[in-house]
Amino acid sequence: MKIKKGRKLYEGKAKIIYATDNPDLVIQYFKDDATAFDATKRGTINDKGIVNNKLSAIFFTLLEKKGVPTHFVELLSDREMLVKKVEIIPLEVTMRNIAAGGLSKLLNIPEGTVLKRPLLEFHYKDDALHDPLITDEHILILGFATKRVLDKIKEYSYTVNKVLKNYFKKIGINLVDFKLEFGKYKNKILLADEISPDTMRLWDIKTNKKLDKDRFRRDLGNIEEAYQEVLKRVNDISSRGKK
Repeated sequence: MKIKKGRKLYEGKAKIIYATDNPDLVIQYFKDDATAFDATKRGTINDKGIVNNKLSAIFFTLLEKKGVPTHFVELLSDREMLVKKVEIIPLEVTMRNIAAGGLSKLLNIPEGTVLKRPLLEFHYKDDALHDPLITDEHILILGFATKRVLDKIKEYSYTVNKVLKNYFKKIGINLVDFKLEFGKYKNKILLADEISPDTMRLWDIKTNKKLDKDRFRRDLGNIEEAYQEVLKRVNDISSRGKK
């Protein structure tokens, strides 16, 4: 698709959004900047933007085939993808399969505890408030989303979890948890943002080695190698699938 890149509309912690000559489409540019703890910790992960752009495109394409509509249109370059211009719903969805991170800290649950079933959490999307955990009632009463939208988000989130959990198992990785964002586009609810080691916790099945942003958060080292390892495994299974 021929598209003309326009002015910068927004710059966040990990991405830049550019306008295009089509009012319904924008360009999402992936940066190497890394942040943690509401951007109080900052750094750079070399080629992170390239890895996250490529992985997000693969996962969005996979999820579209499984019935989850996304904002993804096509890859434009190593760091850019063309996406539908959505109005982001101010909610972050966290799906958890294994206790880690915020859940372990909040309820003193040992990290690595396998949950009886997937746990869906909603957080109000606001860095200044540290993305507080909220309930369905908060969302409905305060007008963050309607019941129809909330039900659709839940439906899609559980589907994403099922699809990606099975996918990662095939490449020797446990999908511990992940964050999703959704947006409105022409009266439709679309999965938006990105799906990458920045937004997921991924542990090697055999060793429990962390292959995600926790290596940056916790100063574990070998951050770039972990991101590249995920991309390599994904590319390997993609190559086998084409044969």
